[in-house]
Amino acid sequence: MIPFRTSAAALLTAVALAAVPATAVAHSGSHPFENCTEAYENGYSNIPEGDKHYGEHLDRDGDGVGCDQPPADFVPHEESDDDGAGAEAGGGAEENGGGTDLAETGGSDTTPYIAAGGAAVVLLGGGLMIAARKRRENR
Repeated sequence: MIPFRTSAAALLTAVALAAVPATAVAHSGSHPFENCTEAYENGYSNIPEGDKHYGEHLDRDGDGVGCDQPPADFVPHEESDDDGAGAEAGGGAEENGGGTDLAETGGSDTTPYIAAGGAAVVLLGGGLMIAARKRRENR
């Protein structure tokens, strides 16, 4: 009985881990950054007062510009308008229905299917382990 409980616990753990989606959280842009490190990591610096990313806690010297001392390896945020038309002219991917709720991690529309395939392999392996143990017990 004890080996079966161990296998069942392992299978239950595998199912739970497979069912929990691993999601990366990108900054939505609808609120200020927590700190300048987060802003720099997302490609934002010199955030003017009135900008949706601005917060008083980001403006240490009180000059109306937050995160105005980016590190030497800072890489600016790339805007989504490739033709220079701007988001007001409908150039954003989100407005054209091509947006996604995935962070920019290299994921695509096939990522959930790949994850589901991996979960199926884990479940199949767990089932085979249980079947093999039961078969050994019956001998």
